[in-house]
Amino acid sequence: MMHGLTVWQPWASLIAAGAKPFEWRRWTPPRSLRGRRLAIHASARKPSSREIHAIIFDLQRDGNAGTSLNAEIALPLLERWATSPGHLPLSSILCTVQVGDPISAAHYAVRAGSMPAGYEVDPHMWGWPLTDIRQLEPMVPWKGAQGLWQWNGTEARS
Repeated sequence: MMHGLTVWQPWASLIAAGAKPFEWRRWTPPRSLRGRRLAIHASARKPSSREIHAIIFDLQRDGNAGTSLNAEIALPLLERWATSPGHLPLSSILCTVQVGDPISAAHYAVRAGSMPAGYEVDPHMWGWPLTDIRQLEPMVPWKGAQGLWQWNGTEARS
């Protein structure tokens, strides 16, 4: 058994591709999850082309500053998905990751160096470092849930 976390698209696919090394939440991962594997689940919510274009705009304007995305990996994917957001997988477990020790948004901003003009750090946000990404082939259809939930690591459930 392992915990699962549902993430909206295109963010879930960016995690699976290694372009999103942090998941940002208003809560820290439980201590029992740190150093352990977590299933990343793409929610059933379909993103709009407008949402994806907004992420592209932010990355092109600010680069990696102000975001934790790896622009080199993320931009080509986002540009492809912007024209066909319906091709992003939904309601499926895409990968598993190892969760590291959380970092506050304020500490991340200091570590990242200069931030874009007008950028405000939300002191209530926590970055969950996601490493050792293992994509699932095939993806596992799954319903998911809010917060952390349990996954047995094998069977599909929709």
